[in-house]
Amino acid sequence: MRIIESGIPSTPTVQVIERMFALMDVLASRKESISLKEISEKTGLHPSTTHRLLNDLATGRFVDRAQPGSYRLGMRLLELGNLVKNRLNVRDAALLPMRKLHKMIQQPVNLSMRQGDEIIYIERAYSERSGMQVVRAIGGRAPLHLTSVGKLFLATDDPQRVRAYATRTGLSGHTKNSLTDLSALEKELSKVRRYGYAHDNEELELGVRCMAAGIYDDQGTLVAGLSISSPADRLEDEWLPKLQATAQEISASMGFKTEGKSA
Repeated sequence: MRIIESGIPSTPTVQVIERMFALMDVLASRKESISLKEISEKTGLHPSTTHRLLNDLATGRFVDRAQPGSYRLGMRLLELGNLVKNRLNVRDAALLPMRKLHKMIQQPVNLSMRQGDEIIYIERAYSERSGMQVVRAIGGRAPLHLTSVGKLFLATDDPQRVRAYATRTGLSGHTKNSLTDLSALEKELSKVRRYGYAHDNEELELGVRCMAAGIYDDQGTLVAGLSISSPADRLEDEWLPKLQATAQEISASMGFKTEGKSA
């Protein structure tokens, strides 16, 4: 793909982005790796510029150096593509069941996914009648160890990965109830594994408690978590079976078979 001037003034930053996209388009056009010389010729970029931009893309894992002087698309693009695919699929499957659950309990129902060391909120069923202010907007993030959904994901990790998470994040706390000690977190995760659901007892925000159940894909992989948020003094244990049933319904619509797995 040769870069074509549009006639529209372009800032240096936009120009760099356009050139990077042009490079990736060329790489995407071939299954095998491509030489620096050929990439430069196809994009019309100077070889030194091509080399510099490819190195920048390789640093971010968007491009791999297959061999000296040869490049191909990197695994980071696959990771991002799968994340977007899963996010869209889960949201589509979850929206109506979430609204039904919210109608039953009259409290916010949240859909979240893991992204690195955080969860990201991707959908919510909510109304003013819940009497509760929404703390995290759609697109908002929160640490794994401070949230009910985050604990679901940490519970799927082996002890070594949990310890690595604790080292990376320092298990920083937001409230006096936050789990900031590794041994306390490990005990909590053991309960999550045993019972198949998780709680947040005012660990992210004082005055807010949550419960969460997992959503699984057709491979049995935990891809998202469904949670109920409530004022701390109003969270009811009787909501848990409804939450689990809703999570199972969403999982089933994604091809998950419930035998032998608590969703």
